[in-house]
This record gives sequence, C-alpha cells and structure tokens, in this order.
Amino acid sequence: MVRIDAHCHFWKLSRGDYDWLDASNPSLATIARDFLPSDIAPFIQDAGVQHVVMVQTAANEAETDYMLTLANNRDEIAGVVGWADIESGDATKRLEKWAVDPKFKGIRPMMQNIDDAQWLLERPNADVFTAMVDLGIRFDALVQPRHLSVLHKFCTSNPMLPVVIDHAAKPKAALAGNADAFSHWARHMQSIARDTNTYCKISGLLTELDANNPTNQKDMLQRYVDVLLEAFGPDRLMWGSDWPVLTLVSDYQQWHTLVEALLGHIEPDARDQIFGGTAGAFYGIGVAP
Repeated sequence: MVRIDAHCHFWKLSRGDYDWLDASNPSLATIARDFLPSDIAPFIQDAGVQHVVMVQTAANEAETDYMLTLANNRDEIAGVVGWADIESGDATKRLEKWAVDPKFKGIRPMMQNIDDAQWLLERPNADVFTAMVDLGIRFDALVQPRHLSVLHKFCTSNPMLPVVIDHAAKPKAALAGNADAFSHWARHMQSIARDTNTYCKISGLLTELDANNPTNQKDMLQRYVDVLLEAFGPDRLMWGSDWPVLTLVSDYQQWHTLVEALLGHIEPDARDQIFGGTAGAFYGIGVAP
C-alpha cells in the first residue's frame, strides 16, 4: 500500500502571505521561517511515505497559484488543497481554472479564524458547492467543536460534496481533560459520521494537547482515536502530519510512530488504509476520484 501524508504545509515567508506567522510570537518563533519540499524529504523517506497533500495556510488565492506551481515541480506532492474566496460572485470561474490542473484537489476556507460559526451556511456563494461537485473538487473543513452542528447541517445538505474534517475538529478543551468538552466532541463527530459521508483526518492532535499535562500522549489520544475508528472506520479516516506546525511539539517520525501505536490493535490492512488508501481514494491519488 502506498503511504500518503494527507496534510502538510509549505511556505516561503518572502511571499508575504502568512500574516498569522508572527516571528515575534514566542510560541511560533521556531516555525517562522521557510519550509519547502526539500525540508520534508528526508522525513517522509524515513517514514516510508511516497506522497503528500499540500494544504493552504493563507486566505488568499495567490498562495493557491504558488502551491500549484510548487506541486508541479515536485513529484511527491500529489495534491493541493487551496483557498478560494467562495463568497465572491465569480468564485466558480477560478475553481474551473484550477480544476484543469490534475494536482488541484480541493479548497479549505479558514473557518477556525471566522468568529461567526454560522458562516458556512450563510455566506458562501450558493453556486460554489454545486460547481465543486461537478468539477470533482473536495472540501477540507478546518473546524473546531463549535462548528460541528453547523458542519452536520452543511454535509447533510450537500451529500454529493466530498468533505473531510481536518485535525479531528481540533478538540483542544477536550484534550485538556474537560469531560463535557469530550462528550460534546464525541457526540457530534459520531453524528456526522453516522448521518453523512464525511471523512476525517487523524492529524494536528499533538498541538492541541495541553502542554502542561504530563499524561502520556498515547494514553491521552487513544480514546479520541478509538471514537474516530468506531464512528468513521478505516475507510473514512486518513493520517496526516500537519508538518511543519507539528514541529512545535514533536517531529515527523515521532508522530508517525505514535499513530502506528494508536492503531496497533486493528488489522494491518485497516492501518494501511488509514496511512494511505483512504487519502488516495478521497483525493484521487493514483485512483479514480
């Protein structure tokens, strides 16, 4: 089985796209530099990963063009998930332009940065999601637990649109030990999985852990992964590194090894599916979309 990292980022600071990446912020200082495909190459090789999906980190369409240029010069970048202004009246024209490129796989609005949790249901151009289905474009949902009821409505209303939840919806409060937050997260994730065809990424969880909590990472994460396994199953779960954001708390091989351990109780074929098969099917990497 081909192994695919379903979620990583590259950026070049001189482009000026990344206003969130403030070098004066001590918590981000170590990643406030360029990260390019050559930087990740030794890590994916050591992990046996053949392909990566590059995901946007800036809310502008110029970065999407840059990502596609980068992808078409690197064989290991098998897909690009960009950003589009889906509130604009001519959004579908830009989607049509990008969809000609076989490495353009999807778009990701940065909903985690939008205060209005109802935005997804109210603000995007009504034609955008129909066009995405027609063009074979996927939707990466960068959401937090506060968005999950809205996402459920959205996915129910757009059953033909391929949707994947990034970073298991970033359940930070739950991972910090809040029992009510865990119950809320688990209940909504189970509901989305049961009622829709939505997928989910096992990614970004280490950066959501409470850095002050000394509890073993595997013990902390196991019940979250078990909820996801039961709700979505291996055929709708995919592994991603979230590199280089990951490097704030861990390194590539440690996260890869940790997830292998978290999935150690399931069959090898099911693990292979999560580490590559699901992403290949969802993003149309090496198989028909």
